[in-house]
Amino acid sequence: MGELMTEDASAIHIAPWMHIITQGGGAPLDELLPVSGSVFVARLNGREMTDETATFLHFGDVLRFPEYFGWNWNAFYDCLRDLQWLSTDRHIIIIESTESVLSEDHDARERLFAALWRAGHRRSYTKRPEGVTLGGLSVVLSCDTESASELAEHLGEIARASR
Repeated sequence: MGELMTEDASAIHIAPWMHIITQGGGAPLDELLPVSGSVFVARLNGREMTDETATFLHFGDVLRFPEYFGWNWNAFYDCLRDLQWLSTDRHIIIIESTESVLSEDHDARERLFAALWRAGHRRSYTKRPEGVTLGGLSVVLSCDTESASELAEHLGEIARASR
């Protein structure tokens, strides 16, 4: 995946806003948490996201989606892109057991990861002149060790397709 992915013992950094950590590997949280400002951390359980409806419900509950949420992937992306109702500077979404997320629905899984990728990309910016990429949204995907490489490759495909 070239320039997009760096790897260390416990994490795969797909982009400044997208990270994969393996369960039990010890997350480099000091690298993922912002230095200052108010932060909203959302922890989601991938095992509870068995289908689209369950996924929308889980994200909606944890991220406190507004009542006007439209229960479709476009509305989901719009909510991730916005998040203004949370009144914080930065947002971190941690999905545990990512390998279980929508495991029986490939199309919905594809849409979920694409929405997370696009929202993170849209909410990131580069600080000049330092050239440091900062973001209002970071996504941390926690999975078992066996799933990490496959998930990283999958996210790399999404990244290449979104260029």
